[in-house]
Amino acid sequence: MTSIDSTPFGELPDGTKIEKWTLAGAGGASVSILTWGATIQSVLVPDRDGRLGNVALGFPDVAGYTDPANPYFGATVGRYANRIAGGAFTLEGQTFKVTQNEGQNTLHGGAQGFDKRVWSASAADSGVRMSYTSPDGEEGFPGTVETTVTFTLDDRNRLHIEYRATTDRTTIVNLTNHTYWNLAGEGSGTVDDHLLRVNAAHYTPVDSTLIPTGELAPVAGTPFDFRAFHPIGERLRDDHPQLAAGLGYDHNYVLIGTVAAVVRDPGSGRQLTIETTEPGLQFYAGNFLDGKLRGTSGRQYRQGDAFALETQHFPDSPNQPSFPSTVLRPGETYTSTTVHAFSIFE
Repeated sequence: MTSIDSTPFGELPDGTKIEKWTLAGAGGASVSILTWGATIQSVLVPDRDGRLGNVALGFPDVAGYTDPANPYFGATVGRYANRIAGGAFTLEGQTFKVTQNEGQNTLHGGAQGFDKRVWSASAADSGVRMSYTSPDGEEGFPGTVETTVTFTLDDRNRLHIEYRATTDRTTIVNLTNHTYWNLAGEGSGTVDDHLLRVNAAHYTPVDSTLIPTGELAPVAGTPFDFRAFHPIGERLRDDHPQLAAGLGYDHNYVLIGTVAAVVRDPGSGRQLTIETTEPGLQFYAGNFLDGKLRGTSGRQYRQGDAFALETQHFPDSPNQPSFPSTVLRPGETYTSTTVHAFSIFE
C-alpha cells in the first residue's frame, strides 16, 4: 500500500505556497513531487544491498527551481516538449508565433512553460494528481488546454506517469517529464559507465540548432546504436558529426514497441526500465551541466553527471508532416503513459 503525504516546500516571492507530495511504496521506493512545475524532486530506490539512494537530480529548496539556470530538473514540460523550429508553426491555415527561448527556436513550451507554473494537487489512488489550465495564447499557443498529470507508485517500485489534456481550440500538445537520472546517486559523479539499451533502429539527426532534418537515420554502425547495452560514455567522443552538433547525445530515437529503454549501473546494481505509449525518446547525456549548480546532496553537477530519457513525440513535429502528429482538436483527449520501473540486476 502506497502512503501519500503532503508537506510545505517554501513559497514564491509573491507568497504563493509550494507543496511537496511524497509517495512511499511497499517496495521501498519513495518519490517526491512538487506543485511547482509538477516536478519530480527526488526518487529514492534501493541498491543491491538494500540501501536507499536518491537517483534524481534536483534542489533542496524552491529557490533552486525558480532560478533561471535550472535546466528543467524533474519538471513536466509543455505545452510542447522539445524544440519548434523558428518559434512558429501553421495550423488550419493560420500561422502561430510562439516564444523563442533558445536562439530562434522554441524549447519546452517557451520562456514560461508548464515547468514554471504552479499546479494544483490532490490525492489519487496510490498517488497524486496535478492539474494546470493553460489559457488561450499562453506563450503564443492557441486554445485553452486543461492538463492533468497523475503520478502513482506501486508496490513493485514502478513510477507511473499518466498525462491527459483537452482543448477548446485546435492546438499542439507534446508533454514529457524531464528528470535527470544518475542510478549511482545524484551528485555521485559521471554516468559514463552506466549501461544503456534503447529499443530503436533509427533516430532523427539534427542541424546545428538541434532541429531535426526530417531524416530517420539508421543507428547501425554509429555511436547512436544502443540496441545492445553500451556504456553511455563509450563512444561519446567519437568523430561523428551528430555528436558534434549536440555536444554529445541530445537526440530523439524512433521507438519500436513499448519498452523504450533499459539503464543499468554496475556499481549499485540499480536498473531503470522505461515503458511508454509515446513514439519517441529523447536521450540527453547532461552535456550542458557545467558545475555551477549544486543539488540536494550539496555537490556540484558537472557535464555527464546525469542522463535524461524523455518519452515524447518527435521534436518539431508541427513543421514536419512526415512525423507523428501532435495536433489536438476540441472533443479529443490527449493521453500518454510512461512507466519508470526500478529493480536490481545481477
